Amino acid sequence: MRALLITVAGLSSRFSKSLGRKCLKCIYYENNPEESLLYRMICQDKNFDRYIIVGGFLFEELEEYIHCYLSDVEDRIVLVENEAYQEYGSGYSLYLGLRQAVDLGCDELVFAEGDLYVDHAGFAKICDAGNNVITMNRESIEANKAVAFYYDGNQGIHYIYDTRHNVLEIGEPFLGIYNSGQIWKFHDRERIGTVFHSIREQEWRGTNLVFIQKYFEGLERRSYQAVMLDVWINCNTVDDFRKIADIGRTAV
Repeated sequence: MRALLITVAGLSSRFSKSLGRKCLKCIYYENNPEESLLYRMICQDKNFDRYIIVGGFLFEELEEYIHCYLSDVEDRIVLVENEAYQEYGSGYSLYLGLRQAVDLGCDELVFAEGDLYVDHAGFAKICDAGNNVITMNRESIEANKAVAFYYDGNQGIHYIYDTRHNVLEIGEPFLGIYNSGQIWKFHDRERIGTVFHSIREQEWRGTNLVFIQKYFEGLERRSYQAVMLDVWINCNTVDDFRKIADIGRTAV
């Protein structure tokens, strides 16, 4: 079974502040409901057997949006409510989504954070890959917003992120450092389950990188594919969101 897991439970505090009102950024649009990040992500590939969406903040608005504007795939959407979205970090949303994926017996799972816009060609490479996938983008690595990863001297992968948006630190020699595209593909059903069950309850209350690190750290480099996303926008603010329209005008 193929599933796309999207987590959208967070408070969207920076986006709401930039807009001047409370807003769930994954369903925000200005002219057409099809402009939303959630709509664009799901409609990149409508061939998944299940779409697992984990919400929390403004959950009823998320439910309404899905019912009104994603009705053609609604029967394949598994909507999960994270009632602890204010207390715990992004790891708990991933936990809730992964629990659904494990129960469904998913053997091919794409996980995308819900505040992203990516190019269709790059997303298609992730979905079509017959292997595990990590992603990267071409933006500079800035501690106030980037999720980064690096390869140590033995080509082991390490993800780094500062929840305070302050500084990033690497305490060892490394071969290369990259800005993560924040989309991953897990292509090993047994490994998904094994890693999922190995993580302690307290660890799920941090960032989603706990599971991702544990999943990829024991894999040989040949066991996963690295996909470069040529167009990648992390929509932290409404100005970031409006860059999507600028890309469309530039393409025309």
